[in-house]
Amino acid sequence: MHLKLEAYTQSLLSSPEIAKQILQKHDKIFFWPGQTLTPQTMDHDKASVAWLPTQTKWRKLRKIFKEQMFTMHKLEASEGLRHEKLKQLRDYLHERCTQKRVVNIGEVAFVTSLNLMMATLFSLDFARFDSDSAHEMKETIQKLMRILGTPNLADYFPVLKLIDPQGLKRGTKVYFGKLFAIFDEIISERLESRSRSSESSRKNDLLEVLLDINQESDSDLSRNDIKHLILDLIVAGADTTTDSVQWAMTELLRNPEKMLKVKDELRTVIGENKQVQESDIPRLPYLRAVIKETFRYHPAGPFLIPHKAEDNVEINGYMVPKNAQIFVNVWAIGRDSKIWANPDSFEPERFLNSKLDYRGQDFELINFGSGRRICPGLPLAHVMVHLMVATLIHNFEWKLEPRMKPQEIDVNEMFGLSLHKAVPLMAFPTK
Repeated sequence: MHLKLEAYTQSLLSSPEIAKQILQKHDKIFFWPGQTLTPQTMDHDKASVAWLPTQTKWRKLRKIFKEQMFTMHKLEASEGLRHEKLKQLRDYLHERCTQKRVVNIGEVAFVTSLNLMMATLFSLDFARFDSDSAHEMKETIQKLMRILGTPNLADYFPVLKLIDPQGLKRGTKVYFGKLFAIFDEIISERLESRSRSSESSRKNDLLEVLLDINQESDSDLSRNDIKHLILDLIVAGADTTTDSVQWAMTELLRNPEKMLKVKDELRTVIGENKQVQESDIPRLPYLRAVIKETFRYHPAGPFLIPHKAEDNVEINGYMVPKNAQIFVNVWAIGRDSKIWANPDSFEPERFLNSKLDYRGQDFELINFGSGRRICPGLPLAHVMVHLMVATLIHNFEWKLEPRMKPQEIDVNEMFGLSLHKAVPLMAFPTK
């Protein structure tokens, strides 16, 4: 689909074959990110791994992510940290179970994800369940993602740039400012701590690595760059993981027979009173199928990050003009009846005898993108989504609010850069 409004040209693709052409075969032409106005707020596009062009600075930042956070060695080293956060989740749910109180599943998934990211980055817990700080942070990130995903009239009609008629750039500046204020305070406290402490007492986290690089004599990584990198990690990591967990639980509660299959598998493979370990994930094929089906049916990023054509290129008889913004419609690919049988039904079974995966090689399921701009956080997201869903299911039974039937659970979507559930999922944990 091709759309041209004033100076702004868009191409929207909705098939795995064309996605492969764009993201793999012609990736040298489409490796630049799309240039939209809201990510340019406070020069975020000049320091963000998501929005920087694929040049020297992007490669350096991407290397830091891959080597200092998402390698198998780093993930194995932080496994205990993840289990500590999952224990906090179980303890909180046990408390709610005893009190017979309802749980906002999206909220608890967000707090768990956020604390994991903050602990990995800063070696600290940021939010408590049911706290004002957790609610405010979740609201800030969700509103920011909504703004970043909203079509901006000023992108289409450059004369409107200064007016900002929808207030999107002003809103982005407000939410960026709130988050940067938090990161600034944490960085200042760490720098003060470093000045007082010995080398051996330093924290083993990403902030320590970034500050070491920042203080090298020839470093081009500024303090401002560090804040923007942290923003990428916190916003993308906590928000998309939360959405995926909430959608998985929504579909399992709407389909009790699927929930029973997952519970039976966990009981058989793990045992009644044992906790799920990361090494157990390969032994849980139905759980993995549930997560894949959730990614297909409710992709966290419905259009991925846009790409820009650096030159004219012909693809399957269509001319994509230079500077066109390219959007990959992951949502449409996941609902295409030519690709999927019964695409509007939640059927994890479709993946049980399938080799399809979401690691960037199977273009029917590219929730994390593909090619050189594939999401660097995929390994951590894979582990966290599986572990959180398994923890919620294996440790508790779940009941809906009184007089609500499974088919009455709201599944309306709220569009943004990520695809939120419009109405929060509320349920009662029981033993």
